[in-house]
Amino acid sequence: MPLTRTRLAAAALAVAGVLFLLYPALRPWADESTADGALHSMSSPWWVATHLFAMIGFILVPLALLSVHRTAGVIMWIGAGLTLPYYGAEDFALNTIATKVADGQRLDLLNLAESIRYHPAAITTFLIGLILLGIGAVTAAIAIWRSGALPRFSGTLFGAGFALFIPQFFVGEAGRIAHGVLMAAGCAWLAVSMWRTPSRSA
Repeated sequence: MPLTRTRLAAAALAVAGVLFLLYPALRPWADESTADGALHSMSSPWWVATHLFAMIGFILVPLALLSVHRTAGVIMWIGAGLTLPYYGAEDFALNTIATKVADGQRLDLLNLAESIRYHPAAITTFLIGLILLGIGAVTAAIAIWRSGALPRFSGTLFGAGFALFIPQFFVGEAGRIAHGVLMAAGCAWLAVSMWRTPSRSA
């Protein structure tokens, strides 16, 4: 693979890491099990921006992984494709509903939010997508370990971050921000390794 393409892949991975960190770090936090808390979080412009950060990250990572391991890249591409519709509903639909409630229109925000988040098709494709993203990332980490093309440990944090994407939804604000730090560190470590040894990673 040409040097330029490998360097672009490394840059895409680094940008994705930053976006995965900004997603929980800048997301508006409140108790979303209450109407006031949900309204505060979901009606904020930062709700839209931060969820969009995550979506862009999910697009960039599979593109970058194609230069590391094609199978892992394809698995993650499928995973991202299944994950993004849910993020779109979470981002745009919940923000639209919350904005209407904030403007005084009579809607039951909590019931509507739960209906969107736990729609059977939406939650199923979301979970399958995140599982495939985890499998793809772990596949890439194993391939890096075995190939010797990059430093052996350079894919470990990357794999761990994606493997923990589902569990991190069940912890509080601090835990989710810590996961964002893990994602950023994993993407950055792998990106730096690819940048420093482009001919071998190719």
